[in-house]
Amino acid sequence: MLGTYYYHEIIRKTIVSFGTLFNAISIRHDDKSGNTYSELKVPLAYGPSQKFLARLEQQADLNKPVGITLPRMSFEMNNVSYDSSRKTGITQTFKASDGNNVKKVFMPVPYNIGFELNILAKLNDDALQIIEQILPYFQPSFNLTVDLVKSIGEKRDIPIVLDSINFQDDYEGDFSTRRALIYTLGFTAKTYLFGPVAESSEGLIKKVQVDYAADTDVRNAKREVRYTVTPNPVDAGPDDDFGFSETTSFFSDSKSYSPTRQTDI
Repeated sequence: MLGTYYYHEIIRKTIVSFGTLFNAISIRHDDKSGNTYSELKVPLAYGPSQKFLARLEQQADLNKPVGITLPRMSFEMNNVSYDSSRKTGITQTFKASDGNNVKKVFMPVPYNIGFELNILAKLNDDALQIIEQILPYFQPSFNLTVDLVKSIGEKRDIPIVLDSINFQDDYEGDFSTRRALIYTLGFTAKTYLFGPVAESSEGLIKKVQVDYAADTDVRNAKREVRYTVTPNPVDAGPDDDFGFSETTSFFSDSKSYSPTRQTDI
């Protein structure tokens, strides 16, 4: 309920996971003979493209020895919206285990997180090299596994959908002004937000019992066989290596029963 503190860092994890998709892209420059004379890993930072464009304008003098280097990439989260197409019952819960205890968790709520990836370059070939290393992986989505709730080991595949591609040439002014070609890619991450994780009052289920009858009338049917399954050993935990003990019993006319067969698997 509202007022109960919890923080699973799901939005933060989604942002970090999205950024890791693009932090190992590099470009190469070849001479006329096709020999590579330079290779550069493209820097990636979190922030809006306007931030880097402002720095370019402040360092517009091409004769300055130090300035912001291009190409580079930036990304930022720009919106969060509820996704009704993936809605589930808001009161449904499921059980999970942290290895020792059973936890009760409400079904997650589907949310879409919008991202914008900006590619800034002064040469169009540099920008195209980056673009071609990204687009083939999105058809139009790419699944990314994220550890959403670490305390219960809840990992899910989060589809990252490529929504749009835009291009802008931000070159204005004389020949001393630095040029910036900007490719903007819009993405949507279809993630889930979880509520608080509570202790379950039911505990671990360590015994399953089924009674069989020869009639579908559940009120008057006479039970004939009882089938029982328990873990072997009985004190085994969720992460232990264990088997199962099966017991089959037959009811007598006095409605009592006696074991007739037990097997361990």
